[in-house]
Amino acid sequence: MSMDKVIEKKKGLKMKHLYMGGGVAILLFLIYQIVFTEHQSVFRAEKDKLTISPVEDGLFNDYITIIGQVEPISTIYMDVEEGGKVEEIYIEEGEMVKKGDVILKLRNTDLNTTIMNSESQLAYHANELRNTQIQIEQQQIQNKQQKLRIDLQVVQAKRKFNQYKKLYNEDLIAKEEFLQAKEDYELSLREQNLSYQKMVQDSIFRANQKISMDESLENTRLSLKMAKERLGNLNVKAPVDGQLGLLDAEIGQSISRGQRLGLVHILTNFKVKARIDEHYIDRVRRDLAAAFDRNNIDYRLNVKKVYPEVREGQFEIDLIFESEKPDNIRTGQTYHIKLELGQAETAVLLPRGGFFQSTGGQWVFVLNENGTEAVKRLIRIGKQNPQYYEVLEGLQPGEKVITSSYELFGDNDKIVLK
Repeated sequence: MSMDKVIEKKKGLKMKHLYMGGGVAILLFLIYQIVFTEHQSVFRAEKDKLTISPVEDGLFNDYITIIGQVEPISTIYMDVEEGGKVEEIYIEEGEMVKKGDVILKLRNTDLNTTIMNSESQLAYHANELRNTQIQIEQQQIQNKQQKLRIDLQVVQAKRKFNQYKKLYNEDLIAKEEFLQAKEDYELSLREQNLSYQKMVQDSIFRANQKISMDESLENTRLSLKMAKERLGNLNVKAPVDGQLGLLDAEIGQSISRGQRLGLVHILTNFKVKARIDEHYIDRVRRDLAAAFDRNNIDYRLNVKKVYPEVREGQFEIDLIFESEKPDNIRTGQTYHIKLELGQAETAVLLPRGGFFQSTGGQWVFVLNENGTEAVKRLIRIGKQNPQYYEVLEGLQPGEKVITSSYELFGDNDKIVLK
């Protein structure tokens, strides 16, 4: 009877041991990568092609730079009071004028016709008034004559009545004759009263008729006077002393009534008009100080007026000179003006740069101590002027920041500097 032979296990490394070891090694490498290495995206840049600025602790001057244009202190517009065709131009644009100087002359045939009609109506009403006055005078004479006749009739009737009454009392006449004399007397009294009333009413009517015609005649006179004044308005005159800044008219051109024909600049003083970004509309107000330098002379101004309308993202202000102004100042000149928005204060300052266009001032790339790399950091910016941003949080004086444009950096979190 045979017996089974025991097979001994081979000692040493097997294939499965190699697989297990490799898996452990890969796992350890992954753990190392996760724990001990950074996962920031990196961009490599040449240091000398970037603008690197230090963060400073200094005085922040709260101002903005604006471009202002010189304008006359006041401008008077010339609107035509009477329309017509331009017949002649006496003064050209840009010339100095005195108040009352005739700048141009218009022609209006319709207005001439109106004046002729008014003159004709005035003559008609004047003739009618004269006729009415003659009629009133004639009527007054007739009324006086009638009054004399009526009064005489009353006197005669009364005398007859008194005579008949005496005779009747002595039984010398019949009662019928007495009563007839009495009735004739009473009738004459009533007729006298009615005649008086008629004369009074006629007098009132004639007086009212004369008043009405006087008013009509006066209105016609006023109409004629106004028409002649309109005729005078065909001579367009300078409203004030100054410079004729604009004249929109040509010979033969038809000008409508009320149309703006030109303007006159009053050159006794000047103002400066500037446009400002609407971002500052809540901070700009009247009496803010401003200044500009010209030929090494500092000229001071004040904000006189802030216009409320915002157009194309900007609003306008007017500034006036505090005292001295440039000797050679001219309308249309432009000045670069510093407008002070507030008092100077100590603050952490970051120089302005192109980075703001990409980040909106919410974050920046800050360099490490040896300047070999820069890392993204969140910050908070307050006010700004043409030179600096006021840093409220995120940066300390002495640190260095990349302030040039970030367009090439993309979404990278770290910049390695070469």
